[in-house]
Amino acid sequence: MTEKLRYLITGGAGFIGSHLSARLLDEGHRVTVIDDLSTGAWRNIAPLEGNPNFRAVIADMNDADLLESEVAPADFVFHLASAVGVRLVVERPVETIRRIVEPTERLTDVCTKYRRPILLTSTSEVYGISERIPFREEDPVVIGATVKPRWAYASAKMLDEFYLLAHHKETALPVFIVRLFNTVGARQTGKYGMVLPRFVSAALAGEPLVVHGDGTQKRCFCSVLDVVEGLIRVSRAPEAAGKVMNLGSDDEIAIGDLARRVLELTGSNSPVALKSYEEVFGPDFEDMHRRVPSLERARRLIGWKPVYTIDDIIRQVIDDKRKTKD
Repeated sequence: MTEKLRYLITGGAGFIGSHLSARLLDEGHRVTVIDDLSTGAWRNIAPLEGNPNFRAVIADMNDADLLESEVAPADFVFHLASAVGVRLVVERPVETIRRIVEPTERLTDVCTKYRRPILLTSTSEVYGISERIPFREEDPVVIGATVKPRWAYASAKMLDEFYLLAHHKETALPVFIVRLFNTVGARQTGKYGMVLPRFVSAALAGEPLVVHGDGTQKRCFCSVLDVVEGLIRVSRAPEAAGKVMNLGSDDEIAIGDLARRVLELTGSNSPVALKSYEEVFGPDFEDMHRRVPSLERARRLIGWKPVYTIDDIIRQVIDDKRKTKD
């Protein structure tokens, strides 16, 4: 029987955070969520309100007094709060950097004060434009030029990683760093540029599925249900402390093929339209052709691998969009 713990989840009203909250509550744990609803949504956690073990605090992560009062009674902290989405990163890089770096610094300092373990969700963006496939956690990273605003997000997340690892080295604070690759599923919005919910919403509405670039670029998509299982396993693996771990799928699909698969599974007659990166994001946008994680460390340390296939994942998103009409 798993010991009943008190979890604090920052960004808990977000897509991944809400699934993580529900899973921990199902196990009988107590969960407190902090979220300012800037990219999360109340509807994601509304069904959890009736659970006596659940508590939501709608507030800014920069509130130092709040962090003190919420971290102190927690047994474990999941730090998911972050700026999200390529569009936000490109259009508002100052906000992106601030919303990633400043809260992480404050939260980690408080976790150090009270000796609370903390898990940071980082990103595959950290690997930058590296062509060393698959991406392994200890590989050198190759970040694009500073004049390309996309890399502000990757660099900010790298600084987060460095900061947590510095605390681990200097004070032995238990820190866990997970680099998430494309994570998709129910409750994810296409508002910030996430491709699969955007495709599914367009297909169901009979609108064109807009593919950025030429559609030959490949990505690996992992169900949020698999990712949540991985996050929980990492948090309960002492041997993962002080390490970085990839979580995601290593099954590649071209974005053009993804669009066509969405059309098949929705039964939609929507057309597929190509738009250049410059047309969508402006002249300074830079992308990479492939992004594949090595899952060797996840298999070895936590016995984890994805269960859901790409068709399973697409169907999860289709079912969700048909219910929410979002």
